[in-house]
Amino acid sequence: MLLLGTTLWAGFSLLAGLLVYVVLEAACAALLLGWGSVRIEVIDRDVRAGPRCLPLDRIGAVAVLDTAQSAAMRGPRANAGAHMIIRPYLPRSVYIEVAGRPATEPYWLIGTRRPELLAHAIEAARSQAAGRQAPCDDAAGDQVPQAGAAEGRRNSLHGKDGNAS
Repeated sequence: MLLLGTTLWAGFSLLAGLLVYVVLEAACAALLLGWGSVRIEVIDRDVRAGPRCLPLDRIGAVAVLDTAQSAAMRGPRANAGAHMIIRPYLPRSVYIEVAGRPATEPYWLIGTRRPELLAHAIEAARSQAAGRQAPCDDAAGDQVPQAGAAEGRRNSLHGKDGNAS
């Protein structure tokens, strides 16, 4: 920024030069702060990392990677289809396998300051979500639904005017 500011300042007054330096430094600081402020959240039914969202039921293995493993997954062992939120100043990361995945997205790699805390939060949310799911009852699937039950089910899938909601 110093070299660029000096080049832009050439031939102008001291005040113009000072203004150039201030504007360039503020732009650089805003760019770096915006780049490093990716929000990573584990909420009710999914993991959000930046603009992307991964449902908890599509998560396979979750592993905390040390510095060497993270470097390998960012470099030589990286998959071009993986969703990565990595920053050069965060040497450790969390590996999240995408289960039932399309071939285009095999895993997520999320760099974070506290990878153990993120992995624990994902596992806790997964176990909580599994506890909320209703158990499978195959006996109900063997019965033929009655006309009234089928009508009620159809109405619950569609809006009041019969259009899908």
